[in-house]
Amino acid sequence: MTSNRTNTPMINFKGVNKWYGDYHALNNIDAEVTKGEVVVVCGPSGSGKSTLLRTVNRLEPIQKGTIEFDGQNVHSPSLDLNKFRSHIGFVFQSFNLFPHLSVADNIMLAPVNVLKRKRSDARTRALELLDRVGLAEKIDAYPGQLSGGQQQRVAIARALAMDPPVMMFDEPTSSLDPEMVGEVLQVMKSLARDGMTMMCVSHEMNFAREVADQVWFMDQGRLVESDTPEEFFSHPKSDRARAFLSDLRSH
Repeated sequence: MTSNRTNTPMINFKGVNKWYGDYHALNNIDAEVTKGEVVVVCGPSGSGKSTLLRTVNRLEPIQKGTIEFDGQNVHSPSLDLNKFRSHIGFVFQSFNLFPHLSVADNIMLAPVNVLKRKRSDARTRALELLDRVGLAEKIDAYPGQLSGGQQQRVAIARALAMDPPVMMFDEPTSSLDPEMVGEVLQVMKSLARDGMTMMCVSHEMNFAREVADQVWFMDQGRLVESDTPEEFFSHPKSDRARAFLSDLRSH
């Protein structure tokens, strides 16, 4: 999936450390995501994957190091946090849709309130995005009327409505029934094909093989390996990654 990549860094982690009390959740992370690149972050539970993702838009603070987003220090005192966060589409494990709002209103909420778009324009855009994720006919439905896979696709459309240069996916399929996983991964694959810069925490290793430019393997807060999918899956360099892949295969 390398056709849309540039060598321009989009996200840069430099010596990033985070603690929860005495627990060292992120241990000296140095890594870079370039524009147009898809990075899949994998590793055992509790290895720091989701925490790393959430530091990029300051949902989690760090105690040491720097994170740059498109050349800007995300911890700069002059950063307008709300404006900054509008540049990062974030899709969570639980869909976080507002149950009392229709699908259209869920998607239109931020463009109308944050970007000050006209409701008619925002609705037109919502319909385009729903068409993209295969749900145009659900524009006036409510979240409670949708399956989990449909709700997650609406959540992706909602994130895209802000036209972010980067999309973050935090285990977007882990709370879905197996038959719904594929429909969400298809949407993510189409975004990757279109050149969207993406960071995805995922246990879907076939997705990583097919779509990722880099696979990052984390364990105990450390970035243990960073490699192409071909190298990572064929020749993992650490004992920990070998054990992780062996466990996955046995399941």
